[in-house]
Amino acid sequence: MNFPLTSAESDTGAPVCSAKGCRADAVWVLAWNNPKLHTPERRKTWLACEEHREHLSQFLGVRGFLKDVVALADWEPPASDTAQD
Repeated sequence: MNFPLTSAESDTGAPVCSAKGCRADAVWVLAWNNPKLHTPERRKTWLACEEHREHLSQFLGVRGFLKDVVALADWEPPASDTAQD
């Protein structure tokens, strides 16, 4: 797969969870943006394993950043997204 989600990959080459210290394969994409920094259509992404999906979603949600949670298998990045910060 070639998409701008994360540079971290597991030993199998699969994308890994964005939670600190987690090396589990990612199964969720959390699309978000910070309205103070990003245009409304801009989507940044974090990846999550099953265990960390709720925690990462809550972290982004309480800040008003979370826009969407999509299964990694179903994620289609917007054509304008080229990198992750």
